[in-house]
Amino acid sequence: MLRVLAVDDEPLALRQVVAYIQRLPSLSLVAACHSALEAREWLQSEEVDAIFCDINMPDLNGLDFVRQMSPAPLVVFTTAYSQYAIEGFRVDAVDYLLKPYSFSEFSASVERLCRRYELISAAKSAGGGPAPEPPGLYLRADHRTLSVPFSDIIHVQSMGEYLRFYLTSQPRPLMTLMSMKRLEESLPADRFLRIHRSHVINLQYVTEVGKGRVMLSDGADLPIGDNYRAAFSMWLHSQMPGK
Repeated sequence: MLRVLAVDDEPLALRQVVAYIQRLPSLSLVAACHSALEAREWLQSEEVDAIFCDINMPDLNGLDFVRQMSPAPLVVFTTAYSQYAIEGFRVDAVDYLLKPYSFSEFSASVERLCRRYELISAAKSAGGGPAPEPPGLYLRADHRTLSVPFSDIIHVQSMGEYLRFYLTSQPRPLMTLMSMKRLEESLPADRFLRIHRSHVINLQYVTEVGKGRVMLSDGADLPIGDNYRAAFSMWLHSQMPGK
């Protein structure tokens, strides 16, 4: 269970996020603050795992509040102003909820929050010290900007000017406006490979290779294009025992 803090200067918004937190067994609300200054004072004597924080607040806004903390807990920003989204992720927010948001949207953010917390905790246990944040992409989908770890991506399909991301964390793919070229530039080349003009795969999820086909862990059966066959064959050869 994650110990969380809620911060919002709007009483109705604060009551909503508190009510949502209390509905989820994975979260434990430790305090609800009406300003970043109040939250900062409270955190001088207490620790939390995560913060749900408004951005546009008087005296001290949410972005500056989070920047002042070192190390900072995991953060989900909540705000009515979409122009803060990119700035929010520059301080490595786990997610960004645009008001008004539903309980289902809030729950999806909490799932991402819990996965991030588990990854960091596992890395700390294995290494005995602080771990870097898991790398990934920031994707704009369904009117929200989401943080998607590379390990969450099974494969990506090109759909004209859009890309469809198939993820381990949810049954339905995410659709976002992005070119294949830009995607390839953003992905680690040792973990992802383009096998077709319309398909990029995460190599860790390859379960079977047939004649001109690749099967993935989510059941996808994808073709290997002629122009990408040599590169895929080289990777497959490198995975053979003794190579």
